[in-house]
Amino acid sequence: MIFPVFILFSTCLYHVAIAGRTCPQPDDLPFAVVTPLKTFYDPGEQIVYSCKPGYVSRGGIRRFTCPLTGMWPINTLKCTPRVCPFAGILENGNVRYTTFEYPNTISFSCNPGFYLNGTNSAKCTEEGKWSPELPVCAPITCPPPPVPKFGILKAHKPSSGNNSFYRDTAVLECLPHYAMFGNDTLTCTVHGNWTELPECREVKCPFPSRPDNGFVNYPAKHALYYKDKATFGCHETYKLDGPEEVECTEMGNWSSLPSCKASCKVSIKKAMVLYQGEKVKIQEQFKNGMMHGDKVSFFCKNKEKKCSYTEETRCIDGTLEIPKCFKEHSSLAFWKTNAWDMELC
Repeated sequence: MIFPVFILFSTCLYHVAIAGRTCPQPDDLPFAVVTPLKTFYDPGEQIVYSCKPGYVSRGGIRRFTCPLTGMWPINTLKCTPRVCPFAGILENGNVRYTTFEYPNTISFSCNPGFYLNGTNSAKCTEEGKWSPELPVCAPITCPPPPVPKFGILKAHKPSSGNNSFYRDTAVLECLPHYAMFGNDTLTCTVHGNWTELPECREVKCPFPSRPDNGFVNYPAKHALYYKDKATFGCHETYKLDGPEEVECTEMGNWSSLPSCKASCKVSIKKAMVLYQGEKVKIQEQFKNGMMHGDKVSFFCKNKEKKCSYTEETRCIDGTLEIPKCFKEHSSLAFWKTNAWDMELC
């Protein structure tokens, strides 16, 4: 009788032990909450996992019942962040981001010449939307270009209608008699304004003086102004040293004041010289004298090597220096060999 009683007693203890088991507090899942959350649960009690705001479930069981074993089943539920719409492209600008998932933030910037019309950053919300709304990069515009006093707008082509965009240009010029001080080209800047405006000033030049042995012509006016011109010339046997035409500059003076230089008399009666690369008889080529600036090369002897070489000279305002190495023979010294008849060294 003892053995059946022992079996009955053991069976009762087993059922009491089973009935007394409880489930522990369930495991934490990333980005999820448990309802209700307690330190232990009696067999038959239910719990529900739900994803936190901004996250959505991806597979797995959400509802569990505490079993008699006191051990929760394996939970395969996953909560993943919501994904906001793709926002990686901003026309005429740039987007900085890591991902488009909740709760990440993206930032915006515009290329030079454009400005952000809207926010410079946006956050992916719990609902999977961007907040605030995404911006756009709008072009920087400048007002109509300014014009200085005594100036006019020479060239200007706005990018759109009457709007000038970044890097658009406008070209200015001054009215007659006025000179421009500063850059004649304005540029629309990244700040929405134009570069520095030049100034138009009236400029007068003194009447140019007549050069010695020459003449000057200029407009018959009571005054000569910026960009007015004067022409110079010389009398016969004189040559103009400088430009024939000069101009009144923005500094109130003439671009040049040429002078008249005298011609040179040729004292050599007989000689062959190099002129513009050719041999010529100096007494024939320059029978009326050499003009200022003319150049010739005389032949000289190298007695040791029995050959010739040349030395150049130039007529400078009535003076022609004959090279010291040149020897002019008398017409009676017919037996002497002239340097220009000898082979060059």
